[in-house]
Amino acid sequence: MIKITDRTKLWLFGEETDRLLFRKLEKNDFDTWLRFCEDREIMRFFAFSEADSPLEICQKWFEKVFWRYEHQMGGMNALIDKNSNTFIGQCGLLVQTVDNREELEIGYSLTPEVRGFGYAVEAAKKCRDFAFQNDFSDSLISIIHPDNIASQQVALKNGMQLWKQTDFNGMPVHVYRILKEEWLHSCES
Repeated sequence: MIKITDRTKLWLFGEETDRLLFRKLEKNDFDTWLRFCEDREIMRFFAFSEADSPLEICQKWFEKVFWRYEHQMGGMNALIDKNSNTFIGQCGLLVQTVDNREELEIGYSLTPEVRGFGYAVEAAKKCRDFAFQNDFSDSLISIIHPDNIASQQVALKNGMQLWKQTDFNGMPVHVYRILKEEWLHSCES
């Protein structure tokens, strides 16, 4: 259950990890993010039409992020590599409705050239810790396409377990979950 009432606090703007800085997504990030949207292998894991061009997908992605900001539904933060000061992806806390239940999701996506270096795990753990430390929810989820093995591995490394399979936005998905009490227990270990 989501407990936070001021949903503007879901953003991690200004937060950081060892290697990453979180900031608000900006319109001038569009061209860099277009490279992500050109990756048809990755795009099949999202609920975009196969007829959409990479440019159309990127436009829809940005519209959704800015809509979330405006309507206080959480949102993706731009991830900046602190060493190179480059935009490498997005990660954030998203208010989602899954099977008629409001949930708080950790979403993450990285540009192709930085995948496999642990940035997604680092960013997802920061979102998890931020949400639980601020008592935003009693649990967190990640919604992942069944064929997206890399994202499933990130969820597992973030302490989540497969909770259920369902449809989300017309697409089959696996929903991974971590309970706050599980997170607290892992912090004590």
